Amino acid sequence: MHTKTFVAAAVGLGLITLSACGSSSSGARSSGDSRTVTLVSHDSWAVSKSVLADFERQSGYKVRVLKSGDAGQAVNKALLTKDNPQGDVFFGVDNTLLSRALDNGLFQSYEAKGANTVQSPYRVDQDKHRVTPIDYGDICVNYDKAYFSKHRLTPPQSFDDLVKPAYKNLLVTENASTSSPGLGFLLGSAAQYGDGGWQDYWKKLKANGVKVVDGWEQAYNQEFSGSAGGKKAKADRPLVVSYASSPPAEVVFADPRPTTAPTGVSYGTCFRQIEYAGLLSNAKNTKGGKAFIDFLLGKEFQQDMPLNMFVYPVVEGAKVPKEFTEYGPAAKDPETMAPTKIAANRDQWVKSWTSLVLK
Repeated sequence: MHTKTFVAAAVGLGLITLSACGSSSSGARSSGDSRTVTLVSHDSWAVSKSVLADFERQSGYKVRVLKSGDAGQAVNKALLTKDNPQGDVFFGVDNTLLSRALDNGLFQSYEAKGANTVQSPYRVDQDKHRVTPIDYGDICVNYDKAYFSKHRLTPPQSFDDLVKPAYKNLLVTENASTSSPGLGFLLGSAAQYGDGGWQDYWKKLKANGVKVVDGWEQAYNQEFSGSAGGKKAKADRPLVVSYASSPPAEVVFADPRPTTAPTGVSYGTCFRQIEYAGLLSNAKNTKGGKAFIDFLLGKEFQQDMPLNMFVYPVVEGAKVPKEFTEYGPAAKDPETMAPTKIAANRDQWVKSWTSLVLK
């Protein structure tokens, strides 16, 4: 989802990773070993060492992780190598890019054990079971509480607010053609204003001084004045497109921990993002891959996930840590869009957005 690099940078989780360097055969081909499962994912994949060790002990499989950039890059790489895949399981394709993966035959069918415990709003592809929902999160505008307090300005609460003169030159967002949260924010505006209205909205945002950068890492950690990274960089944008779960991350990784989060969420700007895992077509170790997908839906992984990847579990009854309920509750009424509608419009919308906003 996102390259939420504050997770990777701040935690040092002791992940088992295999970088995509060296000879092309040694790392990738070892996925043919029937005792090894290779997971292909985006850079934000993270799991507690003890939880992964539990899976390895109980299943008898060793896990290799191959990280492939942000979500968009990872999906593109997986599609380019689908006939001779780099691994067995892919994690991190989300609802904004799902149709591209499914239409191009990236995954084979597998109904995971525990699929019936997934909350119903997150179930998709029920006839073919090519992907399994794993987590969800909300892409939303975050604001720097100190800035708005100092300027005695009420933080924006909705898409409409962001185009008001009071918020001129305050917002930074990501490029919708290169970034998952950037695309999610575009889809949120299309859900809010309709097929015909979102272009006018973005014209107004542009006129109101929105800044566009390539990816989440740059927007959040270099341009946004409310983040720990932004403070160090002397950033000057107090509004950023990020996640509803970013405030808990600011608390969890601060030393000492503050009693309140330094950032807030504009809940009227949220778009719900859902992440999936799938068994890659032509995977060498399908048996191990299936066992790993079952593990991703298990309660141990689902409850470990929030404070590692800053997303919410999809399984009924999985507990959410108090840091989430306190500092970053999920949006009550986020914008959503049917995968079929995203599939039909995404590429054209991104093209229109690029010519409207970047030129």
